[in-house]
Amino acid sequence: MTPPRRRLTLAFATFALAGLTITGCGAIGQAVDCNTAAAEVTPILNEFSTAMTSSAADPKAAEAAGQEAAAKVKTLAANYDGEVGAALTDLATGLEGIKIDGSDPAGSLESVNKLQGFVTKIQQACA
Repeated sequence: MTPPRRRLTLAFATFALAGLTITGCGAIGQAVDCNTAAAEVTPILNEFSTAMTSSAADPKAAEAAGQEAAAKVKTLAANYDGEVGAALTDLATGLEGIKIDGSDPAGSLESVNKLQGFVTKIQQACA
């Protein structure tokens, strides 16, 4: 595996682990929404990470994995109001925006790294 592919694979794995930390929620009602959203989004992000890792050499498959995960997160976001719903919608938009270009590994890595910002937004909605 070439170094750029290794960096992309590491970024995908890091993103999946970040998704697992979306559980720190504040008020009771919000906490229920956050915990439920976290329980529902974590498998989507894990599945996405696995697909991205296994398709690191195939940019089109990686982008398709992002589109598939985005569709699932959009469906999930429709079940939530307020900040949690908005944060999930933003995550879906970020997943849709993933572009993998074999000739530009740095740009591809930047595309994936932006996803961490969306995960952080979900965490903040749950704080």
